[in-house]
Amino acid sequence: MNATATGALLLCRADPETVRPLAHLLREPMLLSRAGEEWSVLVPEGKPWRTGRAGQDAEPVDRVLGGWAAALAVGSAWPVLALWWDADRSGYTLAAGFRRPVGYVWLTDGTPAGEDEAMRTFAARLGLDPVLDVQALEELTRRDPDANADARLRGLLAALSGTGLSLPAGLSPGEGADRLRSVAEVLPGAERVEWAGWRDAVRVELDAVENSRFGPWVRGPRARGVAAAQLAAGLPLLLWGARRRSGGWAAAGALLVAQGALGLAYHRAREAADAGQG
Repeated sequence: MNATATGALLLCRADPETVRPLAHLLREPMLLSRAGEEWSVLVPEGKPWRTGRAGQDAEPVDRVLGGWAAALAVGSAWPVLALWWDADRSGYTLAAGFRRPVGYVWLTDGTPAGEDEAMRTFAARLGLDPVLDVQALEELTRRDPDANADARLRGLLAALSGTGLSLPAGLSPGEGADRLRSVAEVLPGAERVEWAGWRDAVRVELDAVENSRFGPWVRGPRARGVAAAQLAAGLPLLLWGARRRSGGWAAAGALLVAQGALGLAYHRAREAADAGQG
């Protein structure tokens, strides 16, 4: 691993068409591409862990990626895996729904610095084989002088190959952010995801809902309760992230609030439309 390289990837267990609407709401420029069967990868174009947001100090790369992963996961029905590395450490954060994210860290030389239970929880949440896959993951929690942090992350990805995950060539742990971006830019089918304002975000989100397999569910009797729960969870998270000057967690709160508000508006619009047709 390049000792000075800092990089990050977001892996979503969903196809790009499903990921795109929520990725817009992160309000961060990213490149979106397919990463094997039923997986997508988001490659950040910027480096907020170096520059921070306007009026905010830069955050460590693991905190930024953890916030992004949580933001995507709470607004979706699929898990999000954040991979990150810098000059001192490498690791992952797995976010799934409203459950507490789980993660693991290795020092640059590959020394494990996490809890073994995290690997078992990781396997369970992704539906991995409780014997073979867990054994492979537990190997990553043991000392190995021949395996640095780069090799540890590759081992993690290898354990996920049975789920259909296959990163495009060049998107590898240990590469710097600039290199990852340049590789992603020329991938077949890659697209740029950029923030275009709330109006376009709402339109994209509603189009996605209408055409997704979740459309009938969000129009059902539980839709209002789900939207209200998203608002209730998002507001305190947004305030907490703002007080801590944590852009990633503030983004998670903002996304939840947006999802809840959109859900309520969508539900009311559908009720009005249905009443007008009756």
